[in-house]
Amino acid sequence: MTTTTTPTTTPTPAVAPAFDDPASQGRTLAIICSKGTLDMAYPGLILANAALGEGVETHLFFTFWGFDMITKATMADLKFTMLGNTATHLPQGLGGLPGMTAVATSRLRRSLAEIDVPEVPEFLEQIVASGGHLWACRMSADMNHLTLDDLYDEVEGIISAGEFIEKTDGAQLLFI
Repeated sequence: MTTTTTPTTTPTPAVAPAFDDPASQGRTLAIICSKGTLDMAYPGLILANAALGEGVETHLFFTFWGFDMITKATMADLKFTMLGNTATHLPQGLGGLPGMTAVATSRLRRSLAEIDVPEVPEFLEQIVASGGHLWACRMSADMNHLTLDDLYDEVEGIISAGEFIEKTDGAQLLFI
């Protein structure tokens, strides 16, 4: 008679950072902001602000359409569209009607203002004042024929993706 034994495994406990632990000091967060619509601008800004509030070194890298968040000509006028966004819980066909982007943008701006969320330029100012770092993507700048003069004044530089990776070596990375 043969007996088989099933190995028992002990579940690995979940690992959660201890934010108040002095050993967790020196943490770095790198956020890649790749979207330039009003609704997609806020996740990166909110997370950066929260990280800075916890004492985490924070770097934001703006690339592709995320460049609209830091381009002087567009940063205060980001739009929100219902098209392709099923989270609005409205019929998608409505999004294609004339004026619907303006209506959706206005409603989102009003909702954010009601809970005291700053507009994008003010939010960037707050992040920089709290010690956050803003970087622009070299390739995106070149594609759009933009220079540092075209960008929000507090952008520290236009750098390559490789340079951003070097600056944020060992950082927790978020792609938005």
